[in-house]
Amino acid sequence: MFDELFDTDRFERELRNTERKLYGHHARNEMKTDVKEHEDHYEILIDLPGFKKEDVKASLNDGYLTISAEKGLERNGEEKETGKYIRQERYYGSMSRSFYIGEEVRQEEIKAAFDSGVLKITVPKVQETAKLPENNYIEIE
Repeated sequence: MFDELFDTDRFERELRNTERKLYGHHARNEMKTDVKEHEDHYEILIDLPGFKKEDVKASLNDGYLTISAEKGLERNGEEKETGKYIRQERYYGSMSRSFYIGEEVRQEEIKAAFDSGVLKITVPKVQETAKLPENNYIEIE
């Protein structure tokens, strides 16, 4: 009875095929992200379930906002084996994602908060410079 219930090979194949169709080969490691545009800023929401605030880092270099997260396999320090995994789906490792936000945005203008596995980043919109006239003809002498 339990062999049919825990037929991990069949479930793994079905899960992999479904994820590949939707997201490609790296579906498990992808940071699911939503970007909202507001009048004066952008809001980036990134799902990072199972990560702690200390596991997540954000940096700004050459106009690229890079978000990285790393999670290691937790061990309780016990030497003896307490059981054997028959299925392991939780993600352990590192991932990162970059967004080009422009070189005009300064690091101190970006706000970030992490709550309940969701990273919320607020990026201000760059003020537009004076617009050039639409017809920029050069006089030919």
